[in-house]
Amino acid sequence: MRNARADAGFTLPEALVAMGLTLMILGAAITAFTQSINLFAASRAVSETNHGLQAAMSLMVRDLRQAGQGVPLGGVPIPSGDGVEALVRPGPPLDPDGDGVPLTFPAASTLPALSPGAGLGPTLLGVPTDMVTLLYADPTIALSQYPLASIAADGSSMEVDARTSLAGADGIKVGDLILFTNANGSAMQMVTSAPDGQTVAFALNDALHLNQRAATQGTLLSLQSSPGVFPPTTATRLEMISYYIDALTDPTLPRLIRRVNDNDPLVIAMGIENLQLSYDIVDGDTNPSNVDDLPAGASANQLRKVNVFLSGRSEDKTTPTGEYFRNSMTTDVGLRSLSYVDRYR
Repeated sequence: MRNARADAGFTLPEALVAMGLTLMILGAAITAFTQSINLFAASRAVSETNHGLQAAMSLMVRDLRQAGQGVPLGGVPIPSGDGVEALVRPGPPLDPDGDGVPLTFPAASTLPALSPGAGLGPTLLGVPTDMVTLLYADPTIALSQYPLASIAADGSSMEVDARTSLAGADGIKVGDLILFTNANGSAMQMVTSAPDGQTVAFALNDALHLNQRAATQGTLLSLQSSPGVFPPTTATRLEMISYYIDALTDPTLPRLIRRVNDNDPLVIAMGIENLQLSYDIVDGDTNPSNVDDLPAGASANQLRKVNVFLSGRSEDKTTPTGEYFRNSMTTDVGLRSLSYVDRYR
């Protein structure tokens, strides 16, 4: 019988060929793995950016459709006359350096249900961005179900009917805006302290400058029939919603803000680089469309449609391009509540 060779095994060329094949397979696997990682990162950037744009657009459309609901036709009277402080407009600071100087609404006797803000947002990528502020009634509390029990003679407080609960998550809170309506007109005040039982206070020097009861027009005292006497009056809670881009909190990552009244800003979507708004107007003459701001002689009460453009980018740069993924979205919204006209009135 022949003995097995003691040196049985692979030769050097065979080992080199096997190593070469192994390296080729490993290289292909690593390349495929890297490509999968890059594809996943790119897909995530696309998904997150598009989801942010869609969520932001959906919320803006919902609010714009409600603009004007429960708001007096022609807008809400606000304090006006000599010595009146301008009404603060919640939004980005007037100074782009962020020194805290607030925006204000244009001087007027009424606040419309929708206030355009062309170019009032920060300038990003060389383009001034827009903002918008709108008003509508908040249906989560039935303040108007019963007339108010009373209003202080100096307008500093109201007493709500005992059948209306002011407690709970949807109850009255500091910073809420209250619309008063009676046979003499309408006025708006800002809640400045938590309710004491059924009593709600409206102290002077509120954050939005609404409680200027010394003004000659547009105050709660303007609703009196005689000094200290108010006819039956109902109250409705309003929401003042502002949309704008915040580029100060993190200059490397701008974000879209939704701000209710003067409350803390709420981030709606990250990476939003542009917000552009244009409007269609029905003035009974030229009926201009797609205008950036109100033309001379036009009124905010003639706005009938808002055209919205949003653009955004991914939060991180994608590989292997090393660039942000960018996308945009457009839509138009009919202002249903502003279009309503009572033809039988």
